[in-house]
Amino acid sequence: MDIQQVKQRFGIIGNAPLLNRALEVAIQVAPTDISVLVTGESGTGKEIIPQVIHQLSARKHGEYIAVNCGAIPEGTIDSELFGHEKGSFTGASGSRKGYFEVADGGTIFLDEVAELPMQTQVRLLRVLETGEFIRVGSSKSIKTNVRVVAATNENMHQAISSGKFREDLFYRLNTVPISLPSLRDRKDDVHLLFRKFASDFADKYRMPTIKLSEDAIELLNNYSWPGNIRQLKNLVEQISVIETSRDIDALLLKHYLPDEKSNTPAIITESNTSINERELMYKFLFDMKKDLTDLKKIVLEMVAQNGEIDLDNDHTSMINRFYSDVQSNTNTPKILPSPKQETEHTVGDYEAKPNDNLFEDHEEVEESLSLEDREKELIQKALEKHKGKRKYAASELGISERTLYRKIKEYNLVNK
Repeated sequence: MDIQQVKQRFGIIGNAPLLNRALEVAIQVAPTDISVLVTGESGTGKEIIPQVIHQLSARKHGEYIAVNCGAIPEGTIDSELFGHEKGSFTGASGSRKGYFEVADGGTIFLDEVAELPMQTQVRLLRVLETGEFIRVGSSKSIKTNVRVVAATNENMHQAISSGKFREDLFYRLNTVPISLPSLRDRKDDVHLLFRKFASDFADKYRMPTIKLSEDAIELLNNYSWPGNIRQLKNLVEQISVIETSRDIDALLLKHYLPDEKSNTPAIITESNTSINERELMYKFLFDMKKDLTDLKKIVLEMVAQNGEIDLDNDHTSMINRFYSDVQSNTNTPKILPSPKQETEHTVGDYEAKPNDNLFEDHEEVEESLSLEDREKELIQKALEKHKGKRKYAASELGISERTLYRKIKEYNLVNK
């Protein structure tokens, strides 16, 4: 069977080279029992490829079961896929066959396979390698002859590196990869799909078919379609039902297209985040050091000019309070003014002699400017302030929650 016959049989619309290549691979691999992994963005129609493979294989008379792995709760997915024995868990009033047992001799389509829990991934890997599985609550192995076709819209290499998906299972499923193109990579097919959906909904709702003007077709083709075919189909149904006019121009069509800017996620890389954090930390440290240096100069100038310091003077009191506040709110060392040599000063009722160390020689302790120490200190304070709530602590620090979590692990901080 050639590509055009497959398109007619399964109602596939489009002539994009990437779409044709995906169908060619599906036709070639169908007669075998090799595992296939279908990848592509959400809404690109990945579910059609497993049906093509099953119907063109020797298993076409067997069971075809499609399972949405992301829609089944983690606590019950093992039971759904592999079955369970009576009394194996609360509510198990009897034995039950799982999908792998029911589909023996047929095909199972695992959609959103990246959402499988790690424990289920181990069980699936055993089925793929040995053709055996064990029901939940049983110790007896059961043989099955099932062809597995999986699909995902996630970047599997990122899922593997983050520990979400097993690498060995990925390579076992990815024996033959098939990638479906996004709708923005099939610009010549967009209007064809629009006309097909418009005709279908006209028949469904018993109304005339909507048609696009030339400027509307241009707008349709140039749109990015983040939701792909699913978004286009929903848009055609909306317009078909809501609009009384059957002729759609660009101005009218634009009202049904979401703003593309709102669909463009901000790209924030870890490297940029780290650089911004480092710049903010250094700026904070240098500003603090400058403030203390300026304060020291003010005190010394007052001593040199006035020859005495009135402790009740408003300016002196203000400076003392400011100096005390700065020291109490930071971990910076106290910097005392140097003595003025061979000079007598009067402080309050006390007469200072030249040999008295009114302003004692001081030792300046250099503060550590380690970025790591500062980061640890600020992160710990933010966590304590918000009682361990990472979301609010991250907002206080001006970083993402993911970055905060990584920093907590990196510095081995206690999340109180």
